[in-house]
Amino acid sequence: MRSLEEIRARTPKREIFHGQAQHAMLVILLISGAVGLLNDNTRIWAYLAIAIAVVHQIMVAVVFRLQLHRNTMVNIFGDRALKVWGTIFLPFMAARPLSIILVGLFDYGSLSGSGSFNFILGIILILPAAWAMHSVLKYFTINRALGGDHFFDEYANLPMVNKGAFKYFPNAMYSIVFTGFWGIALLFDSQNALAVALFYHAYIWVHMYCTEEPDMRIIYGNTPEPFDEPASANVLSGEIMPELKDDQT
Repeated sequence: MRSLEEIRARTPKREIFHGQAQHAMLVILLISGAVGLLNDNTRIWAYLAIAIAVVHQIMVAVVFRLQLHRNTMVNIFGDRALKVWGTIFLPFMAARPLSIILVGLFDYGSLSGSGSFNFILGIILILPAAWAMHSVLKYFTINRALGGDHFFDEYANLPMVNKGAFKYFPNAMYSIVFTGFWGIALLFDSQNALAVALFYHAYIWVHMYCTEEPDMRIIYGNTPEPFDEPASANVLSGEIMPELKDDQT
């Protein structure tokens, strides 16, 4: 039985900063690369889309580390901490596809090659991304995607998901869902939107290796066993709240 309180007690507080120097260096390189791929068509929308992702992922890194090591969110918001975090996190996540759509609209048709081929390829990429997103919502659940295992023991003690897209791709969120951004960019046949999509996909792996993977080693140690049931009935009804069991007080 994992206890986040015990994990905090035995983990050096310097772990808050683990991987974040690399995070800073890599995001600078990725921004430079993405900007270098942009054409001159209304770059402001691409800059805005990139800025949304950078603010979002820096915010996630700060909240995850402070919550895991200092219990900051729970100390401030109590049992509502995950719900409060969801109201901050989810609008940023929703802004990502909307941002790429805006970039594509203002840069429509700038990609070389066949527009029809790009459109068909875009559909092909969006379909598995939609399937993987369905698996996230149904099997992995929003609460766990929000980092519930940093907040409450209930989530830290859940085993791995092994259904839907997760049966074939252990990290379906990052490997498959994010290809949907590529698909959106190709639907609009947009060079700038594709540059932003590439940045999004590369940058989420920076988050994985610089923030999330070190956190997982601290929380789990060894990989948990797979399971077949959704983590939360509340998530399926749209409620972002932890399930506090009577026997865990």
